[in-house]
Amino acid sequence: MTNQAMIGGFQNAPHQSAQAFRSLMNAIARPGTIEDLAGASAPTPMSDAAAALLLALVDKDTPVHLAGSWDNAANREWIIFHTGAPIVGPEHASFAVGDWEGLQPISRFPVGTAEYPDRSATLIVEMPNLQASGSVLRGPGIKDVAHLSLPEEAAFQGNAQLFPLGLDFYFTAGSQVAALPRTTKVGDR
Repeated sequence: MTNQAMIGGFQNAPHQSAQAFRSLMNAIARPGTIEDLAGASAPTPMSDAAAALLLALVDKDTPVHLAGSWDNAANREWIIFHTGAPIVGPEHASFAVGDWEGLQPISRFPVGTAEYPDRSATLIVEMPNLQASGSVLRGPGIKDVAHLSLPEEAAFQGNAQLFPLGLDFYFTAGSQVAALPRTTKVGDR
């Protein structure tokens, strides 16, 4: 294990983990809202927000898939050292991390079953930046409409049609995070 794997965790784990958890819950409860999420750093190309998200939500019982360029020895060692999470293939993932291109096709991730819709994956999509503009969002947690810069719309429209099954998404960039649960409708419809 390299020294790089042992750095970048929360300095004050109880406080920072609770703060990160609250930011993540706010983001998922209010789709399109951009929250600050910092306090951790992982090897590149993972953002500080994605690192903090993993520290707050992942443990030894949470299988993680690293997609595309995120699947490298440095990120594997960092996740295993800080969370104990097993690194798995997409079909077994509870969480998957990567950019939009690396996560394709998203149909390879579990969407849950009729008996257990909660046995689906949450995808952490690294973005170049996050903006409260672009795609129109409607649904629970949104008063009228919200806007979020998404990598595309069709995949999220198809995902919402699977409800109560489907994937949930967190979008990270730098020290920011936004979320799109499967209950959110995307587009002008």
